[in-house]
Amino acid sequence: MKLSKLFIGLSLAVGLVATAAAQTNMKINISVAKDSHQGVGIDVFAQEVEKRTSGRYKVQTFYSGSLGGERESVEAVQLGTQELTFTSTGPVPNFVPDAKILDIPFLFRDKAHARAVLDGPIGQDLLTKFESKGFKALGWGENGVRHMTNSKRAVNTPDDLKGLKMRTMENPVHVAAYKGLGIVTTPMAFPEVFTALQQGTVDGQENPLSVIMAAKFEQVQKHLSLTGHVYSPAIFLMNNAAFDKLSAADKAAFLEAAKVAIKANRERVDADDARGVKELSSKGMSVVENVDKAKFVEQLKPVYAEFDKQFGKANLDKIRNYK
Repeated sequence: MKLSKLFIGLSLAVGLVATAAAQTNMKINISVAKDSHQGVGIDVFAQEVEKRTSGRYKVQTFYSGSLGGERESVEAVQLGTQELTFTSTGPVPNFVPDAKILDIPFLFRDKAHARAVLDGPIGQDLLTKFESKGFKALGWGENGVRHMTNSKRAVNTPDDLKGLKMRTMENPVHVAAYKGLGIVTTPMAFPEVFTALQQGTVDGQENPLSVIMAAKFEQVQKHLSLTGHVYSPAIFLMNNAAFDKLSAADKAAFLEAAKVAIKANRERVDADDARGVKELSSKGMSVVENVDKAKFVEQLKPVYAEFDKQFGKANLDKIRNYK
């Protein structure tokens, strides 16, 4: 009797050890706050992975740049020191140059157009370009439509931007375009931006309403202009070797989890866009809602000529005309 009890006890202990060993922990991070469109994205992703793999994979979530800025995080995933990240495309062209094309100002008509391009053949083909660089791109999420803020003056036309020192993403397309608008560009990792604005190291920055609210930029910026100058995608990236190790069923589970997370992420962007102006105005920001975008496009003509050469006008028109 004692022996059988001992045997049962040992079996249970071995079973528990095996279960514990079978759970694989992975990390995913964002550079903005938990209560944000990106926070919703990684929270839903983590829940879905755990559910779809019956708890064999647990994704730990990190927020507010606690594991580093976006560029550092993309680098960590490429090197395999971190399994996953959810990032805007800001630093991505430094790793996957093909992604640069998405960051061209006024390329997309609106969010619906951008989402259709990313979810369609153009966007899906772009995802395949990541694999040779050490990534598995799980899907295109959303950072949102970018607008400009600053502490100096209201921005109605490109002339109002001349001489403003603006933080930009570490992104060559953004830097080239903003220089074309007369901005003094200062590329900087996102976790440093609030302090730089607070201390006056830079006058302004540009980001979607979701990011402006999550980062509490209204505390250090007086003026907001709804320039809508760039649609900013986001992307779920996984280390390619880590993805390859998964079984076929688990690969499908991670891809499905990303789909569900992207839907939640985009819904939060829509909600933030719907309430953003009212909320930021109520917190003291002065908002220019009707910006003459045609003047910005006109000012960027010399830069567009360079982009036509760099990317091929046919490729840009294919995106612009996609229905």
